[in-house]
Amino acid sequence: MTKDRPYSALVQRLKTAGLRPTRQRLALAKLLFEAPGGCDRHITAEQLHAEAVGDNVRVSLATIYNSLHQFTDAGLLREVVVESGRSYFDTNVSDHHHFYFEDSGRLQDIPGEMVQLDSLPPPPDGAKVARVDVIIRLQDGE
Repeated sequence: MTKDRPYSALVQRLKTAGLRPTRQRLALAKLLFEAPGGCDRHITAEQLHAEAVGDNVRVSLATIYNSLHQFTDAGLLREVVVESGRSYFDTNVSDHHHFYFEDSGRLQDIPGEMVQLDSLPPPPDGAKVARVDVIIRLQDGE
């Protein structure tokens, strides 16, 4: 009988993505992917830093930003830029779009098939469309 070690799934997930499973990466991955709602989270670096501090993980905000960008580059997260200097990191990397509630700063997923685009302009020479992100900005009703 073999017993899984605590983090073994996260270690494998990081290794499969080409990332070395350091202590800090494992702690952040646990917060991102194993927290309630981890399969569908929209989180800022500052929010993740606060969660890490609350969970007694000693990590700087700079390390949080670096790790989030490494996770994004490795395909584990998707960065959603809602305005200049404000990004959320999405644990759902499938094809989908977002509602952005401007007053509260909350993001909500929209399934990819719910947004229909009739046409796109042709990309400039030498470029190709990698992905289309739609963010529908909402204001709370009065």
